[in-house]
Amino acid sequence: MKPVLRTALHVFLLLTIITGCKKKDDDETPPDQEDTWDIDTQGIPQFVTTNYIGLDSIYRISKFRSSVGHDYSDAFEHCRSMKHYFEPLATTDWSALEIVAPVAGTITRADVESMGTKLEIQSDAHPAFRFQIFHIQPARSFAIGDHVNEGETLGHHYGNQTYSDIAVLVNDPTKQGRLVSYFDVMSETLFQQYIARGATTRDDFIISKALRDAHPLDCNNFGVGDTLEPWVVLQ
Repeated sequence: MKPVLRTALHVFLLLTIITGCKKKDDDETPPDQEDTWDIDTQGIPQFVTTNYIGLDSIYRISKFRSSVGHDYSDAFEHCRSMKHYFEPLATTDWSALEIVAPVAGTITRADVESMGTKLEIQSDAHPAFRFQIFHIQPARSFAIGDHVNEGETLGHHYGNQTYSDIAVLVNDPTKQGRLVSYFDVMSETLFQQYIARGATTRDDFIISKALRDAHPLDCNNFGVGDTLEPWVVLQ
């Protein structure tokens, strides 16, 4: 794709993802349950072994705490995108990209968006961890309480009007919810697929809290003037 056309497409996509994804008002206070996890004392388990989207079709991925899209932060941080956008290759039919469950678990949210449906899955293995996948054209009707298996088809990506995105919410002891990177919870075996596409470490996909705090974003003009690289281009 020519640079001018790609730039025009990116501007259009940014406008659609800003209006198409609700901020975490979705504001998702985690359910009142015993399943909590303190990432400060317990660390973050690396238990995800399945990609939610076919990596071969992905051109680039936004970094955790990037300036891509809109503010998507939790109760502990502010004005940053604490999820990952996956931009498919321009030569790919975006609406044909299959979306699968990255973990076995229970559907805890099924929200109709302006472009597709957002599904949230509470992990069976680690119930304090919930996976939010946006802009799905569901393969079937999903209801809260439905169970899905790891790798089960959820549907397909909505289309080239918007990127695919994923967030991981942890039910912390305060019950306010903490967002962590999808790359934090990947198994080493799964991350090897990203190394094969040019990544070196998980940190390639994460802007640290300290670095983001040192380079704050303007939430009234989100993404404008950001001095940090927001994307990782896969090889």
